[in-house]
Amino acid sequence: MNTHSKLNVLLPFLLLLFAGLSYAQDVKKNESAAEYVGGQQCVQCHQAEYDDWKGSHHELAMQEATAETVLGDFNNARFDYFGVVSEFYRKDDRFFVKTDGPDGALTEYPIAYAFGVYPLQQYLIKFPGGRLQALNIVWDTRSEEEGGQRWYHLYPDEPIKHDDELHWTGLNQNWNFMCADCHSTNLQKNYNSNTDSYDTTWSEIDVSCEACHGPASEHVRWAEAEAKGTAASYDWGEHKGFSLAFDERQGVAWSMNLETGIAKRSEPRTTQKELETCAACHSRRSTAHPNAKPGQPFGNNFHLSLLREPLYHVDGQVDGEVYVYGSFLQSKMYQAGVTCSDCHNPHSLELKADGDQVCAQCHSPAKFAQKSHHMHEPESEGASCVSCHMPEKNFMGIDARNDHSFRVPRPDLSASLGVPNTCTACHDDQDANWAADKLEQHFGKPESDHYAWALAAGQSGIPQGERLLSRLIMDKTQPEIVRATAVTLMPQYLSQESAQLLQMVAQSDEPLMGLALASAAEEIPAQYRQVFTVPLLYDDSRVTRGLAAQSMVGLSMERLPARVKEKYEEGLDVFVHSNQFNADRPESLTNLANFYQQQGMRDAAERYYRRAIEMSPYFTPAFINLSELSRQQGDESAVRKVLQEGLASAPQPAVIHHAMGLSYVREKNMPEALKYLRMAAEAEGSSARYLYVYAVALNSNGQAPQAIEVLEKGLERYPADTSLLSTLVSIYERQGNAKMAEYYRQKLTGRN
Repeated sequence: MNTHSKLNVLLPFLLLLFAGLSYAQDVKKNESAAEYVGGQQCVQCHQAEYDDWKGSHHELAMQEATAETVLGDFNNARFDYFGVVSEFYRKDDRFFVKTDGPDGALTEYPIAYAFGVYPLQQYLIKFPGGRLQALNIVWDTRSEEEGGQRWYHLYPDEPIKHDDELHWTGLNQNWNFMCADCHSTNLQKNYNSNTDSYDTTWSEIDVSCEACHGPASEHVRWAEAEAKGTAASYDWGEHKGFSLAFDERQGVAWSMNLETGIAKRSEPRTTQKELETCAACHSRRSTAHPNAKPGQPFGNNFHLSLLREPLYHVDGQVDGEVYVYGSFLQSKMYQAGVTCSDCHNPHSLELKADGDQVCAQCHSPAKFAQKSHHMHEPESEGASCVSCHMPEKNFMGIDARNDHSFRVPRPDLSASLGVPNTCTACHDDQDANWAADKLEQHFGKPESDHYAWALAAGQSGIPQGERLLSRLIMDKTQPEIVRATAVTLMPQYLSQESAQLLQMVAQSDEPLMGLALASAAEEIPAQYRQVFTVPLLYDDSRVTRGLAAQSMVGLSMERLPARVKEKYEEGLDVFVHSNQFNADRPESLTNLANFYQQQGMRDAAERYYRRAIEMSPYFTPAFINLSELSRQQGDESAVRKVLQEGLASAPQPAVIHHAMGLSYVREKNMPEALKYLRMAAEAEGSSARYLYVYAVALNSNGQAPQAIEVLEKGLERYPADTSLLSTLVSIYERQGNAKMAEYYRQKLTGRN
């Protein structure tokens, strides 16, 4: 029995099983009546915490532009950026910049707000429609000795012109969507899609007490009643008027194990309250739903990014701007029960001790602050814990941020997989093999079963990937975020074995596993998809339920029980509301358009695609999907008209060239088809898919030698791609070249 027939047998059985399951009903928690009252209400009882918070990055996250808050040089300073000379100056008590506006003309703008404090400060400028835009000429607030006290541009290596999607007046530098909710308290974006405008509000301009503790009016009432001696007459709830308390460390001690030199928590941490409160801002995530409050499950409002390129290297190291949480979830610290406040003062945000002393709270200096451990001279930079275990990467030009995955250096993975390592980052005159040899001589061979191998195999699509990913997913000693990332790579290997594994994932109570499967569900063939997505409609995470329902749009619901259909409709409502909340972005508008297209509502779909294009003419998926509406009606000239519109502004036109080529293929105009398919295949960073399609078109056009050349060059970039390999096997077989066909067959099966 082949794989598809086995899955077809499995599908009706599992759907019958769903009908008989008694799923837990959703429990809707009543919202607290508490309101935001402002941090000043907290000072009387919490003076020490307030004093710690004063001057912190949270307090200085956003401020009105005044002589006290603006740190940049506005004394008629000039900054030349590829010939565009901006001027910074004052008029009385106000600050101004004259710089290139949305039309490229030099225009005077008043500075409305100072944004951030160290190592750089940005400036926000008011625009029509309630928008605030972040100027991408910023002030380096470091000292002169550190290279600071200067203006610099966030994109120094290439000119960002007024019509570029990264220009400061554009969508990607918009404060309301990109920055606001993590720099102020009780931020309400309030985007109106009918008028394309914002009425964004906050209760406090900075990150104050209630940003983390939640609205405090009921707690203030409790404190007032307590002072009067009347508190006992009213039920203030478990946390004295708050909806949560950060009590995970109460009564907990870390006891040093003298043999290992590592401390152990006296009681396991069983909740995520503190971590998820911090993660609301200190993570790479999208906001799926508004009005998140401290204490609510992270997955109710936020969609966490997993360990995929270009945000992370294949071994989980930081590559893009990921803001800590995704890294920390990989760490042994997280698995041991460490929380942010074990190392950081939660109010000042500073480390609890200087340098290695903060590490020494749990890692005995007698064992680890020794040359026998770190292999460097005492007090040298190489002897510092963070040098090896928390490497830095610069963002925004000068903002050095530490990787919080606390990993052991693995230069052997650098040698084999190309990931960075801290050893050769310092010893830049040596290579990864040298560093790997040094560590092996000192510590012995490293573990060979690092999860990077499985993730690399899955990302490359090699045949061994299914086995390696399956083993990783089932290994609960590995971090959940790593296993969840493996889940997103499994649909490409769908088989009887992987289907059974993914069905187990669908029933898992691990939140990131369900999120990962829901995120990847659209990659599962439609005829099997419901087997995996129906259980996810009952997931605790609102984000996961919405994604699961989204992936089921357009599938037949006839065989599903009535209760499952109800859960599907509820999940669909979650999906639609999430994208309506984010309708200030072309991605969400395109999601809504796709939804209406799958529902057969062509006019609504076209309207949303057009809105996405109007909002961002650089967003090529909207052009591609809009052209698909015309393709479905058989109007290829209309398809190409839309695609030509997209080519006028596409920052990376390969995807549109590819679509143009396919349009000509459908009309059997092979000269024009090959022209566009070639442009897509030859584009910088072209995907394996574009190379494969171009090669197939060449071969179908009687140009087999040219097709072989394209495929073999493609394998230099994608050596394990199964479509490239199988096509070479097929072409060589047709040519009667058994030797080369067998050569690539061996590569395809992983025996070479």
